[in-house]
Amino acid sequence: MRAFCTTCGMMAIAFVATGFWCACAFAQQVEKFNGLHMSMGNLSRLSDAKTRSISPESFTGEKGKAGMATEGTGKNAARELGQGWKISPSVRIKANSTFTLADIQGSGAIQQIWMTPTGHWRFLILRMYWDGETEPSVEVPVGDFFACGWNQYAQVSSLAVCVNPGSAFNCYWVMPFRKSAKLTIENISDKDETVYYQVNYTLTEVPADEGYFHAQFRRNNPLPYKQDHVILDGVKGKGHFVGTYMAWQSNNVGWWGEGEIKFFMDGDKEFPTICGTGTEDYFCGSYGFHARTADGTTEYREYTTPYAGMPQVIRPDGLNESQQRFGLYRWHIMDPVRFESDLKVTMQALGWRSGGRYLPLQDDISSVGFWYQTEPHASFPKLPDKDGLEVN
Repeated sequence: MRAFCTTCGMMAIAFVATGFWCACAFAQQVEKFNGLHMSMGNLSRLSDAKTRSISPESFTGEKGKAGMATEGTGKNAARELGQGWKISPSVRIKANSTFTLADIQGSGAIQQIWMTPTGHWRFLILRMYWDGETEPSVEVPVGDFFACGWNQYAQVSSLAVCVNPGSAFNCYWVMPFRKSAKLTIENISDKDETVYYQVNYTLTEVPADEGYFHAQFRRNNPLPYKQDHVILDGVKGKGHFVGTYMAWQSNNVGWWGEGEIKFFMDGDKEFPTICGTGTEDYFCGSYGFHARTADGTTEYREYTTPYAGMPQVIRPDGLNESQQRFGLYRWHIMDPVRFESDLKVTMQALGWRSGGRYLPLQDDISSVGFWYQTEPHASFPKLPDKDGLEVN
């Protein structure tokens, strides 16, 4: 028996139990939109996802209960206006204490985080826990997580991370969870600090093939001679690597970026499956990040693009700030590095010495590796202590 779909005009297939179905009707039933992975291409699609937001004006994200505070950092300024007039726009985090930014129950995903903290950005440690785990999947100083590892502002305009004037940190990594999500920030300094923040998330169904978001910080200061800087090691499980941020201080005169990035995966030992061709090449630049100025001289040229950038170059001032410092990011959004069982990521530090020979460098290098994977994840190495984290 023949029939035609009134939506697409294609011939429908007759089923005894369900009537007539065509391909488009079947797709509409199977591919019900869950509100995740938003883009211009799906912005018009409706879903049953529930939008929620946590901030100092709504610590729980409950429906219809935001802006109800009667106590908070803005209470004095609002004393003539009362409830509903910006009474709690921020939080004060005591010295040497941990504050819970968000504690979400249910299934869904964090879709955006905005934050602006006071104090030293290496002394505020951001941690994230998924589905009740006791060891964090994210453990990174707040500045490095938002691609500003040198405790100084730099404009970042990328798809995953944006940093805007004056110190507005934004991230758009999708962070799925199936039971719960907990975000904390630890203040390891000896001073109380103020943090303004907003965590925007959706409550919805999460497909079985969604991995969990992870980020890990490491630092070598200085990098031991003839050793590679390790971005990640000991990652166990199935997943894909999605990004690198590096805060790099050159401790030698001359070019510092001949080193290669290497991805060891799924049992690789001495040699990796993927090997780059140079540091600036990995960050999607070339020829030393150099550009000519109007007067014909050559200089480092900052750049920030959707997938890669060197948004920060801190130049010597001729006095006490004697070393050049760089902030670089590379997001593997369109080219994730997939692994089935294990992953290790390293970066060499190479310059030049006499006779056209490579010089293994001993630079100050910090990094954050970003990836998605199945849980449980392997334990992270212990973070450096306060002195080991500090940049000055």
